Amino acid sequence: MEIVWTFVKTFFVGGALCLIGQLLLDKTKLTPARILSVYVAAGVLLGAVGVYEPFAKWAGAGATVPLLGFGSLLARGVREAVAANGVLGAFTGGFTAAAAGLCAAVFFGAIAALIFKSHEKK
Repeated sequence: MEIVWTFVKTFFVGGALCLIGQLLLDKTKLTPARILSVYVAAGVLLGAVGVYEPFAKWAGAGATVPLLGFGSLLARGVREAVAANGVLGAFTGGFTAAAAGLCAAVFFGAIAALIFKSHEKK
């Protein structure tokens, strides 16, 4: 029964984050690119102050997969790198923390491009 509750939390948290994004699209003049940037910046801010980590532990993939989770990952990487390497860590920490996810996205995107043939919509 615990796994069902985990799925429910993940579904509703991820859905709520998507709902907020959709409301921002519908009710404001913000472009999708700006909304994505706001989500990443909010994740960095919430991660930097330590609020996002406990929320992500509770919500699971519903909070870690969206862009807020990416921003929080960047903030955590910078925080850890600054603690280990000093000021230089502020410049390298985000890259190190996000490298595996970004490499996986590029790799699987390239594989999908090789497997599937793209074409224009008719």
